[in-house]
Amino acid sequence: MKSLLPVTTILTAIVALWYLGAVYLNAPWAYDQADRAGVELTTGQLVADTMRQERPVLPAPHQVAGEIWKTTAQKKITSKRSLVYHGWITLSATLLGFAMGVALGILLAVGIVHNRAMDLSVMPWVIASQTVPILAVAPMIIVVLYNIGISGLIAKATISAYLSFFPVVVGMVKGLRSPDQMQLDLMRTYSASPAQVLWKLRWPASLPYLFTSLKIAIAIALVGAIIGELPTGAQGGFGARMLNGSYYGQVLIIWSALVGAAVCAGLMVGLIGLAQRIVLTRMGMAQNGGSV
Repeated sequence: MKSLLPVTTILTAIVALWYLGAVYLNAPWAYDQADRAGVELTTGQLVADTMRQERPVLPAPHQVAGEIWKTTAQKKITSKRSLVYHGWITLSATLLGFAMGVALGILLAVGIVHNRAMDLSVMPWVIASQTVPILAVAPMIIVVLYNIGISGLIAKATISAYLSFFPVVVGMVKGLRSPDQMQLDLMRTYSASPAQVLWKLRWPASLPYLFTSLKIAIAIALVGAIIGELPTGAQGGFGARMLNGSYYGQVLIIWSALVGAAVCAGLMVGLIGLAQRIVLTRMGMAQNGGSV
């Protein structure tokens, strides 16, 4: 219960600031409508008006919650107006891209740790790849893949993989190099092969770093999937939902998609955290990598 108090306090403060922001940003429209009608608004009327505008500059939390309820509980999940339908489309690209990015990241990390040439040549390019804004790279990736006959899910997943492999590479390189020299010397004393050193020493030592990287990678993969939906004109997904809301001036649609994406990211990070606790506990390791 004590751990919930700080979270609840911060959440309450955010909601309160959100309501204040909604009143402040939506007030000009309310005043303008009152002037046109030749009436004066009291403070109570002003606040009430800013809380129920159909196209507010900043929707109030209860308006976003109402939109989410309407597009989840009150719509069939197969309906194109269902947030669940759009969420699954984005999540499918996210999970595929995450799997691709993790596999690539681990392979590159193993190569970098065991090969001096890869360490000097590949690692700088890995870092440089993340210096280019993804909004500039995404359309190019989509066009190139489309010209070779790849589109749809794979194209969006590729953008997710492009973003998610970087934290995995960095974390795994750090983790695979975490065993100290005494431990490595002991393995050599036992005439262990490089593969045995990897699986018996380096890999177990890298798991805390891997799980930390996975939490970052899954969140970035979701961002990549949403960005991948923007230049393709996708008909489904959180990105497509945001675009449609922008085209038709439906702010509530945009905000409901944003909140839906945030919830999905939080759930996936939470699942990885749960897997982390289970795996490290069974290995006799604390979450910080030390022994229990």
